[in-house]
Amino acid sequence: MSRTSPGPGAFPAAAVGALALLLAATAAGCGSAEQAGDGQQGQAVARPAAAGPAADRVGALFVGGPDGARACTAGVVHSPGRNLLVTAAHCAAPGGVRTDGLVFVPGYRDGRAPHGTWPVTEVTVDPDWEARQDEDHDVAFLAVGALDGEQVEDAVGADALAVGLGSGLDVTVTGYPNQDDAPITCRARTSSYSATQQRFDCAGFTDGTSGSPWVTDAGRVVGVIGGHQEGGISPDTSYSVAFDAHVTDLYRRASG
Repeated sequence: MSRTSPGPGAFPAAAVGALALLLAATAAGCGSAEQAGDGQQGQAVARPAAAGPAADRVGALFVGGPDGARACTAGVVHSPGRNLLVTAAHCAAPGGVRTDGLVFVPGYRDGRAPHGTWPVTEVTVDPDWEARQDEDHDVAFLAVGALDGEQVEDAVGADALAVGLGSGLDVTVTGYPNQDDAPITCRARTSSYSATQQRFDCAGFTDGTSGSPWVTDAGRVVGVIGGHQEGGISPDTSYSVAFDAHVTDLYRRASG
């Protein structure tokens, strides 16, 4: 994973150990920035994402603030508390260790936080991820604190979590490559990789795009970049755990 030099004192002391693991992890589905190209002939290629309500529900995760290290991508999902994000477990708890000091910046671009900077207050991952980083459990839910009495879902809206829909779905995936200061997006169709993993093919999803939500036209989140190979080693193909009953259970725990 590439990173921004944060300067002295940018991170809370409790974040330093977990940050070292996070910076060593593969934070993007899909290989290094140098590998990104135009994809195979006829393959979809990611393009810059226009600002707007749908894109602004997705944001960049940083450690210590927008001037700190860029971690991954996350998206707002509807919840009773109106304060929940979904991302990959390897973004929020690399090596099974929760990262302190994460903040979420929805709609981030060009160094600006148009909808504020939201501190992550709680990380929920599956015990199988904590114990052995099981790739079939590479999904996490993050609660964020209110800003000026407002919850993040009230500020930018949310997509709905959906499970058990299978593959063959048209989705839009928006994420934040580390080498860019604005998001990219791509529309592609999901396919089954295994009984527990799904994939989509679109070139350009490099380091930093892990955690990017897969959103259907109906506004349903059916995956996040992660899972197999922590999202993939090629920028042309990205993976996600299959969203099924175990994701529902994790969501219920996080919604508490």
